[in-house]
Amino acid sequence: QVQLVESGGGLVQFGGSLRLSCTASTSIFTFKAVGWFRQAPGKERELVARITAGGSTDYADFAKGRFTISKDRGKNSVDLQMNSLKEEDTAVYYCKAALGAVAIWGQGTQATVSS
Repeated sequence: QVQLVESGGGLVQFGGSLRLSCTASTSIFTFKAVGWFRQAPGKERELVARITAGGSTDYADFAKGRFTISKDRGKNSVDLQMNSLKEEDTAVYYCKAALGAVAIWGQGTQATVSS
């Protein structure tokens, strides 16, 4: 069974940075696409950024210019570099991989931005 594990969350001050990693139990290059999502308390889960097998990326408007999604072949991970963090970026961040018609989710990692 394919598993995803997120890491890299934590507490950071306003304007700081975090780098989240989504590590897979199989090669990340077998996935059709991998996305990072987030869910804040009381809010619906939303897409943050996505990267396809071919390397194309797209971002939510709030992430453009601040966040970067990328693949790390050595770590077998899909990373999300988050810069210029704001309090409203506080959420649990999840990665999701598309393996054929199957969607696989990780357990999430908490990112908290303090003022």
